[in-house]
Amino acid sequence: MAKHVEYEKVGGDYLEHRQLKRGAAGWVLLAGLGVSYVISGDFAGWNFGLAQGGWGGLLIATVLMATMYTCMVFGLAELAAALPVAGAGYGFARRALGPLGGFATGIAILIEYAIAPAAIAVFIGGYVETLGLFGLTNSWPVYLACFAIFVGVHLYGVGEALRLMFVITGIAVVALLAFVIGMIGRFDSAKLFDLAEGDGFLPFGVTGALGALVYAIWFFLAVEGVPLAAEEARDPKRDMPRGIIAAMAVLLLFAATILVFAPGGAGAEALKASDNPLPAAVRAAYGGDNALAQVVNYVGLAGLVASFFSIIFAYSRQLFALSRAGYLPRWLSRTGRRKTPYLALIVPGAIGFLLAAITRDGALLINIAVFGAALSYVLMMVSHIVLRVREPDLERPYRTPGGAVTTGVALVLAVAAVVATFFVDELAAGITAGIVVVALAYFWFYSRRHLVAAAPEEEFAAIAQAERELGG
Repeated sequence: MAKHVEYEKVGGDYLEHRQLKRGAAGWVLLAGLGVSYVISGDFAGWNFGLAQGGWGGLLIATVLMATMYTCMVFGLAELAAALPVAGAGYGFARRALGPLGGFATGIAILIEYAIAPAAIAVFIGGYVETLGLFGLTNSWPVYLACFAIFVGVHLYGVGEALRLMFVITGIAVVALLAFVIGMIGRFDSAKLFDLAEGDGFLPFGVTGALGALVYAIWFFLAVEGVPLAAEEARDPKRDMPRGIIAAMAVLLLFAATILVFAPGGAGAEALKASDNPLPAAVRAAYGGDNALAQVVNYVGLAGLVASFFSIIFAYSRQLFALSRAGYLPRWLSRTGRRKTPYLALIVPGAIGFLLAAITRDGALLINIAVFGAALSYVLMMVSHIVLRVREPDLERPYRTPGGAVTTGVALVLAVAAVVATFFVDELAAGITAGIVVVALAYFWFYSRRHLVAAAPEEEFAAIAQAERELGG
């Protein structure tokens, strides 16, 4: 495919206007970023899997998705250390699968991260209305405030944004710990299986467990975004593996405890359709409202804000990288005086606000994001395996335990997740597929003839191609 692309000459100052702030994040901030991406999924969303597969079905789905994400994180830790670029998944696939494969991966990631903030904004708006804050009866001012405030913080500077994100995430983590501790004494294993429609471990059979995969993903969705901060890390070869693996360890702990103690204290029936399951669990377990329910209720908003805030960072960096290399309009990658990609922050933010305000359908939007994510997982794991086979001598400061076998496990489970999304929400899957087709058409008919060879992801791929030709 590489021979079917063309590179345009750009001015000598092209990359000077497209520079990110180096050394802004160590591994602790990167781990916080990974937890921040995901933490809203601990507060809501996972519980809909109870209606799909019962507790047993959701447990099986969660174990499978935990296995997929753990294996994938080990693979991404290797790739991020070996190829530390802002394009992350796009950069990995660009080297392994060529320009078309790289662009397809980048678009799938961009769908995930550009759509997810719109979905989370809808959830935040619903949360604010439920809590009766500000006397609002329509949530669009909340959507607007979310995008305006948090895009604004990111425009101010990446270091400041990551530190504030870390604090907000810390508050949400305290709420989760308080919830788990408060529910331990109310645990009753019989409550795990109290669904009205069916009892037993697998009330809806294996089909129900497969349907629950989409909701089990919520415990881990977006942790793979940590490598997008590679060009802003202090020492990416060391910090990237440590940061993403530490984040995954924290997320595994939360997934296990919440999956056991929320339905185990309140009952699966009480939580299967709740938009706000953790406060609902406390109230059901204690027989009414109490201080813990109020704390979890209000601080749960911090969990949603943390994920919203961090995913804005993710979409801006993926868009920045694709634009810098010419796959998408190059003006989107310009950075300002504070070395933040201001147009890559503002343009998707405006689109996200409009999507939230027009659709007000958080479930549809998040399912579109999940489908984009699952597609990107397939392509990134294929990339890891291809690079292990084709470039065994590539410098790898960190090596995946188990090598291609580990990422092969993630690949099989990612394919299963893609299939599951079709069964759960055909409309979301169709919309995502349509966006990918339009993007690929743009690439084929226009951008493949206007790429930028000086972009880091393209340079990595060009060097690898030259080495293969010399070796051949």
